[in-house]
Amino acid sequence: MATSSPTVSVNQKPLEDPLAHLPCSSIVEYRKGQMIYNQDQPSTAVYLVIDGKVKISRLADDGHQVVVDIYQPDEFFGESAFLSLPHRSEQATALENTKLMMWTTSEIEEIIMKRPRLAVALLQILVQRTIDFTHRIESFSVDNIARRLARSLIRFSERLGVPEEDGVTRMVPFTHELLSQYVGTSREIVTHYMNQFRRQGYLRYSRKGIILYRDAFREWLRQND
Repeated sequence: MATSSPTVSVNQKPLEDPLAHLPCSSIVEYRKGQMIYNQDQPSTAVYLVIDGKVKISRLADDGHQVVVDIYQPDEFFGESAFLSLPHRSEQATALENTKLMMWTTSEIEEIIMKRPRLAVALLQILVQRTIDFTHRIESFSVDNIARRLARSLIRFSERLGVPEEDGVTRMVPFTHELLSQYVGTSREIVTHYMNQFRRQGYLRYSRKGIILYRDAFREWLRQND
């Protein structure tokens, strides 16, 4: 099993694989919609997705849910457990029937003492996520909602989609509610723009999934700069 990682250039060192330094743990299973941890039962462990998908979200001060990201097989989450904050607003929910491995923070710390390259691997994951979040904050600062939604769909297609022979990318269905929580707007506005993008031929969607014409979408973003 190998963790997914960004494409590296010829001169760039390959990223460290954390699974090369972590022992296997027992597998825990969660049903679709089941809470893995939340603000009332905060996480004390780091998790690895074996099967399924997990939504990480936070509760804003006004009570609205904000989606931080979605993680798929071979991706880690739950790193906030290392801070041991008394009050955490983060929660993790299984988007599908999901299987996870987990290591407590004390187990991770003990392993790092014996295998320090694990610390490098985890640090690389956190740095990459920081870069991704920086790009997302930039989009919130300069893009209107239509462009934020387009960028979000492209990002999800790159991370979670499956390319098809005819040049389209197929993704699992995302509810308009989930997309609105990720983009930072209302479900009704997301529905408006999803219908608009469908009429313009940039995507198709149904209860079975989303089909995205990614190259055409990227060109739309360039033309609307």
